[in-house]
Amino acid sequence: MKIIAMIPARYAASRFPGKLMQDLAGKPVILRTYETAVNTNLFDDVFVVTDSDTIYKTIANAGGNAIMSTKEHECGSDRIAEAVEDMDVDIVFNIQGDEPFTPKEGLEELLAVFKNDVAKEIDLATIMAEITDEEDIKNPNFVKVVCDNRNFALYFSRSPIPYQREKDVGLKYYEHKGVYAFRKDALMDFYKLPMLPLEASEKIECIRYLEYGKKIKMIVDNTSGIEIDTPEDLERAQKKWK
Repeated sequence: MKIIAMIPARYAASRFPGKLMQDLAGKPVILRTYETAVNTNLFDDVFVVTDSDTIYKTIANAGGNAIMSTKEHECGSDRIAEAVEDMDVDIVFNIQGDEPFTPKEGLEELLAVFKNDVAKEIDLATIMAEITDEEDIKNPNFVKVVCDNRNFALYFSRSPIPYQREKDVGLKYYEHKGVYAFRKDALMDFYKLPMLPLEASEKIECIRYLEYGKKIKMIVDNTSGIEIDTPEDLERAQKKWK
């Protein structure tokens, strides 16, 4: 299998504009994320795909692989799909540009999903982590996921799911983390299929796969990282990088 990693990188960000170009221990956040992905040695190639000349030049000037998007996109999966449409690849990883601490262990687990999927029933794999704080469970910025007994995703929501009518039944809540691995065919289907009402309502791109009958395998990884969404997150990242 040919396996690549794509890092979608928009310059604009509603909560922290230009966050990917903020300094993290002497280098921009996006370059730190790119170098982290390369240094895992898990991928045949790693690319940053962006709508920003600034980000493109930052990666290219550092000797990295960068691709400029030619279209406007609703989400990172669409941006990646445009970039890989004519590439001869089997598995495409989507690594978030604002997560420079993405752990190698979680990426290895996602890769193992496809290596062990002899029947090729899995269209994409992604990560979830248990959450226990009640405020996090209620927070719509934490995307929750529920699964069947084989850890295939049933649904994603910004609402607390499932609703806990009965207590003391061993219920756990899981947050969806933003690292994916797709079969290329599934990614291209996503790119060509229209958004349906559930995805449009929740603004969660994984829902489109479920609405069209795709199989999403969830991997539990409780490794803590830092997603840089606010200046405060960047401060925590500076301390952790040291």
